[in-house]
Amino acid sequence: MHGMLDCPRRRPPMTFRPLLAACAFLLLSALQPSHAAPVMASPSLIPLPAQMTMADGRFHVDAHTPIVLDDHSASTRQTAAWLTDLLARTRGLHLHVVHGAATAHAIVLKLDPHAPVAQHAGYALDVTAQGIRITARDDTGLFYGAVTLYQLLTPNAAQGAVDVPALHIRDWPRFAWRGLMLDSARHFQSVADIERLLDQMAQHKLDVFHWHLTDDQGWRIQIKRYPELTKIGAWRTPPDAGHDGEPKRYGGFYTQAQIRQVVAYAAARHITIVPELDMPGHAQAAVASYPQLGVTGKRPQVSTLWGVNPYLYNVDDSTFTFIDNVLDEVMALFPSKYIHVGGDEAIKDQWKASPAVQAKMHALGIKNEDALQGWFIGRVGKYLAAHGRKLIGWDEILEGNNVPADATVMSWRGTDGAITAAKAGHDVVLSPSPQLYFDGVQSDHADEYAGRIPVQTLQSVYAFEPVPKVLTPAQASHVLGAQANVWTEHMPTMAHVEHAVFPRLDALSEVDWSPASARNWNGFLARLPAQFARYRAQHINVADSAFAPVIAVDRNTALASGTATVTLSDQTDFGALRYTVDGQAPTLASPLYRAPFTAKLPLTVRAATFAPDGSELAAPRERIIDRTHLLSRIGNTMPNCPGSDFRLRVQPMPDATSTQPVYGINVFDSCQMFPSTRMDGVTAIHVDAVRLERNFALAHDQKLVVSRPHTTPFGELVVHADSCKGAVLASMPLPDPAHSARTFPLTAKLPAQTGNHALCLIYTAPISGPIYALGRVSLVARP
Repeated sequence: MHGMLDCPRRRPPMTFRPLLAACAFLLLSALQPSHAAPVMASPSLIPLPAQMTMADGRFHVDAHTPIVLDDHSASTRQTAAWLTDLLARTRGLHLHVVHGAATAHAIVLKLDPHAPVAQHAGYALDVTAQGIRITARDDTGLFYGAVTLYQLLTPNAAQGAVDVPALHIRDWPRFAWRGLMLDSARHFQSVADIERLLDQMAQHKLDVFHWHLTDDQGWRIQIKRYPELTKIGAWRTPPDAGHDGEPKRYGGFYTQAQIRQVVAYAAARHITIVPELDMPGHAQAAVASYPQLGVTGKRPQVSTLWGVNPYLYNVDDSTFTFIDNVLDEVMALFPSKYIHVGGDEAIKDQWKASPAVQAKMHALGIKNEDALQGWFIGRVGKYLAAHGRKLIGWDEILEGNNVPADATVMSWRGTDGAITAAKAGHDVVLSPSPQLYFDGVQSDHADEYAGRIPVQTLQSVYAFEPVPKVLTPAQASHVLGAQANVWTEHMPTMAHVEHAVFPRLDALSEVDWSPASARNWNGFLARLPAQFARYRAQHINVADSAFAPVIAVDRNTALASGTATVTLSDQTDFGALRYTVDGQAPTLASPLYRAPFTAKLPLTVRAATFAPDGSELAAPRERIIDRTHLLSRIGNTMPNCPGSDFRLRVQPMPDATSTQPVYGINVFDSCQMFPSTRMDGVTAIHVDAVRLERNFALAHDQKLVVSRPHTTPFGELVVHADSCKGAVLASMPLPDPAHSARTFPLTAKLPAQTGNHALCLIYTAPISGPIYALGRVSLVARP
């Protein structure tokens, strides 16, 4: 039966009856008719508690149930206010708060130095038929207990009163650093956007918000001593500004008052904000503001290019005075113990070419530019240490062999940096690309949002283990935790950010919080439908990519026979796939997909995925299956030509706020394959072509960009038979980019062919100009 769980065959070391109960619930739900009353499930908690046992009975919570504060702490009052507000907004359950000693038939919150869980941020939560009690030894633990209670009180999408099953929870986090990084430099988010994300972080028990505030494309933090940083550095002029919806000016910054507001908002949710100011590279916005900080002495523009730009800070004493002064204002705004200084992707060409920098290296006895970066980072680290703070940076800070002994390393180039740092005695945070880079797309569906490829699925995040196996127990003690990164080159709005983050953040929260032995992929899936209901109640743009139906057919068999064998699937194989072939939207009453089915062409298949509780896990997807559509492919589903695996999905313009369309491109080689197709009767090819901005800074990789000769002024789209070295079947000249629309049709006749053949489509446009993509490629056949 589709979606059946592979239930655990043995009990995990701790008592996790909910996992087994969830399996039983899914099996029973799959067997019963869709209109039957749902079977009572175990609590849908994400992340899983460290210890949980179920008991008999339940406690009924309604508007008459008081929340009793059994201590006089302001933080307890604040936690109660947070809980009551969230319940009122999402479930319409309005609870009132009273002060006094614990009573029966109430929800009791109490800070208690003798609470059962001694670990920091831990709590005890007990539900009996007489009431609910949460105790903790610290404010953070009590708050997390309230987060768990919120989930217990929102087991589904219903409104109002709820029965909470009797249980006993003893819970604490596995890791101290449970992080999410947001890049506000490439695209800027409002204060309301940031606070909305912090709300969700709190509900997932994440406690570190890493805020990327400066980069080549923008300086986002007000520094009063240096006003040009935001007067100039916070703004850029986009490519083709003012045309086709691209703004004439893009940017923004956070005032110091706004930053204090956000820091306080996060602190109320027990989240620490770690600011990042990138150095010595990714400094173009700063150098654009104050050219004397740079190496060349010239003023560049704030960058409009994604990627690796060449601008570095110089190493003069006056530049370190600037950095120290900036850090003074940053430290006054952010109470975090950690200050992130970046340190990544600092290509050293400007340092190598500068006589002044080379003279400084000679005077210091530094042999190479990597060692100079180590000296640079070490000097900043000493300044932070003198002010009671700790330096944290990306794993490149290790390369100069001069990193402060107490520096923390954030490993992004895989896990090797974390291993090296932990073995050297440094604390580490695991944040590896591509596993925890949430700018990676979540699926290869045609309607997936823009982002990097390869695909980073919900399951791949859930499977990530922060502690590398090669570390000894002593070395492993340096692993502080794990963090996901949300780089926003291709996420211009909060809708894009939310789609990239949710529900992968659920998976990360369980990786960071729950015991490794407790994690169970099928159990996690069983708990997601309730979380999706919480997202819907809060209007979060959660991605359904993991559950989206894929409607597949053998194209060539269907073209030859006029009959399609249809296969339905999704990434997770969870839930029930239901489908229609009559043009109607799928419902719980629609046929349940059990095996491939066959139907005559033409055919329109619609499919949707439903959870065992009947809620929709993924919006319906549609595929029209007829000769015309079988001879057509959307460009972002066509693979690269052999030889280069780099791939991006990008929007029509760098700052486009729409989520669709997106276009698949390879910035190194504009060449894609139309898969092998039955060509009998095909007489022509039609392409919906797209011209995009080539706004990519490739640094030393620029030499890898393939340039091809062209015979017309602006290049051609050339079609080869079978392979990219095959016979040329067609060549379609590209229009003048200065006097044509961004999307334009290209059509050419094709010589007669029989049997199955692939096509190689290559743009030969000069690589100094725009980059071109394929919107849709259609083969035209005789009627």
